[in-house]
Amino acid sequence: MARSNMTRSDIREQPAYPLAEASRYLKVAPATLRAWFVGRRYPKGVGTAHSKPLIRPAKNPPPVLSFWNLIEAHVLRSLRTEHAVKMDALRRAIDYAQRSLNIDRLLLSPELRTDAGKLLLERYGELIELSASGQIAMRHVFKEHLARVEWDEWQFPVRLYPFTSSRVANTEKRSIAIAANIAFGRPVLAHAGITTATIAERIDSGESVTDLADDYDLSTEEIEEAVLYERAA
Repeated sequence: MARSNMTRSDIREQPAYPLAEASRYLKVAPATLRAWFVGRRYPKGVGTAHSKPLIRPAKNPPPVLSFWNLIEAHVLRSLRTEHAVKMDALRRAIDYAQRSLNIDRLLLSPELRTDAGKLLLERYGELIELSASGQIAMRHVFKEHLARVEWDEWQFPVRLYPFTSSRVANTEKRSIAIAANIAFGRPVLAHAGITTATIAERIDSGESVTDLADDYDLSTEEIEEAVLYERAA
C-alpha cells in the first residue's frame, strides 16, 4: 500500500476521539490540543486574528480525532510541549520539511526517525534560535516519543504506547497501548487487552491490586501503571 493511498476507509483514519478524550490519553492540555487541531485566536493590533491549525482532524466541526491524529499529536507533543514557542515557527518547520522531502503528513512518517526528523529538528531549532544544548535535549525528547510508535509492514502507524503522565520518562515501560483495532481504540494494558478504564473502575469499587493482577495474569506493577495512567493529569 503506497502512502499516497491513505483513505478514510482505514479504521485508523476514522474519527473516534473527541478532543477532551484525546487530551486524557495523550496527557496534553485540552486547550493546547485544540490549538493544534482548530487554531486559536490571538491579539493583533486593535482586534484579533486566528492562527491556522497544525494538524487536520479526521472530522470537523466539532473536531474529532482519528488514531492517526493521535500519532501526529503525540509526535508534535515532543516539540511543542517541551519548548513553549509560537506555533508559527513549528508550522513553518513542518511545511519546510514536507516540501523538501516531498512527504505528505510528515508527523505520520516513519522517516522522522532518519532524514526527515533531522531536517525538521534543524529547521525548528533555527527558527526558535535554540541553543546547542537545547537542541540536544530536544532531539532526545523527540526520539523518546518516536520510540513509542510502532509501524506496520506498509509503514503506517499501527500502535501507540503513550506516556503514563504528562512527564516524559522511562521509554522502556510500555505497559499501556492504544491501537485502533483493539477495544475500539481505547487504552489497554498491552499484555492483556484489558482497558485501563476497567482496571481503574475495579480498583475504585474496592478490589485490590493483587486480586486484579491474579485475575488478568499480570504483575501488580502493570495494574498500578493502568491506574496511574487513568488518574494522572
